[in-house]
Amino acid sequence: MSIRPAGEPPDDHTQGPGERAPGEDPAPGAGAGAVRPAPSGNRTAAVIPAAGRGVRLGPGAPKALRALSGTPMLVHAVRAMTRSRSVSLVVVVAPPDGADEVRRMLDEHTAPSETSDVVVVPGGETRQDSVRLGLAALPDDVGSVLVHDAARPLVPVETVDAVAAAVREGAPAVVPALPVSDTVKEVQVREDGGPEPVTGTPERSRLRAVQTPQGFELKVLAAAHAQVVREGDGATDDAGMVERLGVEVVVVPGHDEAFKVTRPLDLVLAEAVLARRRATDGF
Repeated sequence: MSIRPAGEPPDDHTQGPGERAPGEDPAPGAGAGAVRPAPSGNRTAAVIPAAGRGVRLGPGAPKALRALSGTPMLVHAVRAMTRSRSVSLVVVVAPPDGADEVRRMLDEHTAPSETSDVVVVPGGETRQDSVRLGLAALPDDVGSVLVHDAARPLVPVETVDAVAAAVREGAPAVVPALPVSDTVKEVQVREDGGPEPVTGTPERSRLRAVQTPQGFELKVLAAAHAQVVREGDGATDDAGMVERLGVEVVVVPGHDEAFKVTRPLDLVLAEAVLARRRATDGF
């Protein structure tokens, strides 16, 4: 895994975080956010937004830097991407003031067998901002991109490959997902914390719990980030942004081990998964 800081002159014309994203030539008379897609390349890259604080895990380091079996979650997530033969470049979007720390951490956990390039860039105030900055760091020969949550450190490589393959085969947007096992209720939200009236019960067979990495044609995701205006804390689901453009999103099977580490109990489950992998796979 070759770690390259943002701004260092690359030999594959990687852009820095302040430059335009691939295909983002401002249209005449348009604002800075307006883009016009350019012809796609054929490489697949992964963007890992890792700038969040993860307050639900409690006080301490940012969520992506919390350790699982002595290794930061972010490192596990990066390895999940670099193990895929489909991915040739990984862009890690660090906390705005933490890019150097993240770069040092990745250097400390580099394995000789991990040969995919890894670039670290500083992120923004929200996840939406950070993904946009990650896209801006992609070189022109990237035609498709996977966006993966650092908080899903244990996604199997088979899931990564399945998403990348579906995009290569022509789907403009792909998400891995699992059937929902619980009955889900729609409610009328009450801000006072009181009992919330049920307003509907969706048909469970039609529901899916979405995971990452989510895969996209780069020009499609770049257009979504250019056209969907950030509201409040910003979008937390890139596929949802693409849907707002009227682009079809398709689902491929997800995996139970691609769960999101959000609360302390999730850390316990993640440790158990890693222990099983070490015992059975030598992982």
